[in-house]
Amino acid sequence: MPVSKETKDIAISLRDKAINDDSAYEILKSLTTEVGARHPGTPGEKAGIEWAVSKLKALGFDKVYTEDVEMNGWIRGLETAEILLPSYQKMVITALGRSKSTPEGGLEAEIVHFKSYADLEKAADGSLKGKIAFISNRMQGFKDGSGYGPANIARSKGHELAAQKGAEALLIRSIGTDDHRNPHTGATNVAMGYTAVPAVALSNPDADQLVRLMDYGHIPKIRLNIQTKDLGPIVTKNVFGEITGRELPNEVVVIGGHLDSWDLGTGAVDDGAGVAIAMATAAFIKDNAIIRPRRTIRVILWGAEELGLIGARAYAKARQDDGSIANHVIGSESDFGAGPVYGLQSSSNVSPNAIHVIDTMAGLMGKLGVSRRSGNTTGGPDMIPLSALGVPALNLMQDGTDYFDLHHTPDDTFDKVNPEHMRQNLAVWTVFAFIAAEWPGSFK
Repeated sequence: MPVSKETKDIAISLRDKAINDDSAYEILKSLTTEVGARHPGTPGEKAGIEWAVSKLKALGFDKVYTEDVEMNGWIRGLETAEILLPSYQKMVITALGRSKSTPEGGLEAEIVHFKSYADLEKAADGSLKGKIAFISNRMQGFKDGSGYGPANIARSKGHELAAQKGAEALLIRSIGTDDHRNPHTGATNVAMGYTAVPAVALSNPDADQLVRLMDYGHIPKIRLNIQTKDLGPIVTKNVFGEITGRELPNEVVVIGGHLDSWDLGTGAVDDGAGVAIAMATAAFIKDNAIIRPRRTIRVILWGAEELGLIGARAYAKARQDDGSIANHVIGSESDFGAGPVYGLQSSSNVSPNAIHVIDTMAGLMGKLGVSRRSGNTTGGPDMIPLSALGVPALNLMQDGTDYFDLHHTPDDTFDKVNPEHMRQNLAVWTVFAFIAAEWPGSFK
């Protein structure tokens, strides 16, 4: 079933109006200014949830509601690091998610250098007793962020491997592409509780400093002192806003971002931008389309993504249990910063009979600098559990050239966001969401 001329004409009209609309930028400004960081288990997270409910209602969504998500909370406290030998120097560090504390007052030990996670694997079990394992591999930067996964194993699993080798702690070069003296935090593979040993990320310039010292023949001795806290069982929330479909209200098109953020910055690019784009997209369609879309557009602001897709997994499981997963027509998450969209990619869950619709979307986005791209996608991190259950997904591919300069650092702040790029995102997402909700055929 082709996309009708009427549907395309409305999508074009919306596109051309949205490209001059600053609502997404203004929503992001409000979130990052009036709330700030939104780490699970903190007052900021609670304020973020209250802000989201209030903002969705103010934007005129038909339904606004929340769902509780149970999780195990964790927060950071004191974080210091110093080189003691061969010369005293302070370093800039941050604890990785769910890192255990060092002993009070810190721990002192020589470092043993490994250029990669694979090199640490080659060390004999127990051989690092009394030492700190230091992995220095540098993430490579690419427009699509493809350098993140290969580097990230050091962050996610390095603590287990360091403990297996007998190390007292794990020190990694930040998983990021910047040269600023800002460390990048991020999740480990611990679902609750603590890492096997204290796990710490070091800013890129400080990692370079350690490598240079070793190049001069020195064996640096350092002091690490991090104190963290396990909050035990806590409750976060997924937040929802819906624009009810005029004919098929039970069929939903999912768009969204994750509402939580790390605590170091204000979560502007990760993922305040995605939150704002999704909210603005649905509200813009509601306010500007000459007809209300056939299906419901459901904005999902997922909770606790940074600590392991916790809200997304809870959402998918609940819909699998109640059978409503079948009503999810297609979805996508914006969670790659605030750069412009340059490509449109579809998942293998999209039926061959619906590919022409995706092609039509890409064609209408062409004026905005977007082209149709090959490859598979899950539709974003929080879409992974839904994609695994067969929900079709799209990836609105953003230019992430500078994303890993900022993400998970104190530099993740509103001033880094370009309003022109946010307008382009709104226009692109509006084309996708309107056509997906209006086209009467099946994407499955």
